[in-house]
Amino acid sequence: MIFEAEDISCGYGNQKVLEHISMSVRSGEVFCLLGPNGVGKTTLFRSMMGSLPLMAGSIRIDGEDLSRWSVRRRARTIGYVPQVHTPPFPFTVIDVVTMGRTAYLGHTASPSRRDVEIAEQALEKLGVSYLHDKIYTEISGGERQMVLVARALSQQPQMLVMDEPTANLDFGNQVRVLEQVNSLAEQGMAIVMTTHFPDHAFLCGSRIGLLRRDGFDIGAPNEVVTEETLRRAYGVDVRIVEKVVDDVGKLKSCIPIVRNAADRRTSDRWQ
Repeated sequence: MIFEAEDISCGYGNQKVLEHISMSVRSGEVFCLLGPNGVGKTTLFRSMMGSLPLMAGSIRIDGEDLSRWSVRRRARTIGYVPQVHTPPFPFTVIDVVTMGRTAYLGHTASPSRRDVEIAEQALEKLGVSYLHDKIYTEISGGERQMVLVARALSQQPQMLVMDEPTANLDFGNQVRVLEQVNSLAEQGMAIVMTTHFPDHAFLCGSRIGLLRRDGFDIGAPNEVVTEETLRRAYGVDVRIVEKVVDDVGKLKSCIPIVRNAADRRTSDRWQ
């Protein structure tokens, strides 16, 4: 599968939020989208999934214009993992995951045994089958995130769009979610994910998009995630460090420089 956005502009009403954005992602790739708050990442996501009409440009999947697809066909092709989700009722985990089968059901139909089996397979694929009968609102944040990924997988999509999948998770659960992202890509899934952590680009990004208020950088992680580009995007001083680990290889990490008040006064004096 090839997802392509070509010279798109998007926004609300007559107000453009983004313009002249081009990107692509293929099966087996992870496209990692970085950028500060309020720069338009959510707007871009809504446009990518077809829920927000484009103001200019086009979005195609395997050469077909996404705007001509039905909502049902889009839902069968693109799975969405939101940042936060709290259902209004205390559903069991298997019920939440089975909701991903909605795109395959008629307006009044109930999930079949086969639909439930597909939902159970999604839980098993992510290694969280033990959550099957637990109440979704009573499990941990990391477990909820895995359940949301399983719900999206039960749609049997070709592409996953993930909105900050590690938001509000502790360090261990962040790593577990990123491992699943890499695993799904290795199995042939095309993945687009947003994150506020530049390190995630090094950990699982095949290609990176850094959305700034004055432009859009796109390319390989080593090309896009640099001290200069991060400084321009976020307005803070950072250092990119490398370390060779025997059983892993070369690792890169982004370290912010946090100065105290005296350091800032000295820096301002010399500028």
